[in-house]
Amino acid sequence: MAQACHCSQSKTSRVLEVSRSGACAHARKATKPTKKHDQLLTMKIKDSFVLSRQTYGSPRIQFDLRDQGLRCGKNRINRLMKASGLRPKQKQKFRPISTKSDPGHHSKIALNWLARVPSPDKPDQIWVADITYIHTQEGWLYSAGIMDRCSRKLVDYHSGYDLTTALITTAWNKAHKARRPAPGLLHHSDRGCQCTSSEFIKLLQHGGFAASMSRKGICYDNAFKESFWATLKAECFGTFIPPTKAQARMMIFDYIEAF
Repeated sequence: MAQACHCSQSKTSRVLEVSRSGACAHARKATKPTKKHDQLLTMKIKDSFVLSRQTYGSPRIQFDLRDQGLRCGKNRINRLMKASGLRPKQKQKFRPISTKSDPGHHSKIALNWLARVPSPDKPDQIWVADITYIHTQEGWLYSAGIMDRCSRKLVDYHSGYDLTTALITTAWNKAHKARRPAPGLLHHSDRGCQCTSSEFIKLLQHGGFAASMSRKGICYDNAFKESFWATLKAECFGTFIPPTKAQARMMIFDYIEAF
């Protein structure tokens, strides 16, 4: 039996034009510690990927594995994900402009105080807000969200079928009720007509809060909130277009409240 195995390895070496020792070393690779560790990591990576609803890429899987006591580089995770055919959901490329300024509200546009004040060192000092769209087969669903700039956690949100001031005022009222921030909080948004409306400005002034707004056409001034929406769209919807606005609202609720 050993002689037959020896002959088989010799023949394989001649066909592949490699040394017999090299062929033997290659055959033993599957039993090496690195190979075994890769197999263990692949199982853990698959578990993390499934639990993330197929949304995690190598950076977040790395954090997930680290929480489990497993340390490895992103490049290695990326290699093992590719070998296993694991590809996280990607966001859609098309994006309409949802920020519509109202020339009549020009006097209510605030300066970009966010770029002038120090970074917050505790929650409820600076909130950033933004409105985004969700594509459905019935048309657009709009969502307004408010994020805490320090913790980078969503304070509250509201989804509606119309792009009106009520969208942002409802989100603000829910966030204010949940956190009860002290006077002096800085609220940053874009220059959309919803945030520059008299109704919303009065809400801020009534509580002793300051308004801050991005520069015209510069979405990077509100990059943290823009990034959140991009992540939500990629992970919650991907390339799937909900048939109804009601289903889209439920998907957003499930993503934010459950996932």
